[in-house]
Amino acid sequence: MTLTLELTPNLERRLTELAADQGLPVEQYTLTLLESQIPVENRASALSALFDSWINHGDAEEQKETGEYLIRVLDEDRLSDRKLFPAEKKGWTW
Repeated sequence: MTLTLELTPNLERRLTELAADQGLPVEQYTLTLLESQIPVENRASALSALFDSWINHGDAEEQKETGEYLIRVLDEDRLSDRKLFPAEKKGWTW
């Protein structure tokens, strides 16, 4: 779709300066601004795709180590003695 806009000289100058600061052509910078302001139609799908990309494009060993670290830290940083991730439940509930 082609869209023609009449910008005030001040807005045109500011847009051009901001695009230059980002090292982008004005058209591309303007599209980036629009995309960042228009809500995604299906946020759940977008979030799911992001999680999938993390899972499918990461180093499995690093992800395992990170997961174990997070579990350990979350259990250590509790006011209660009750563990969030008890060892006897591993593989069953988490």
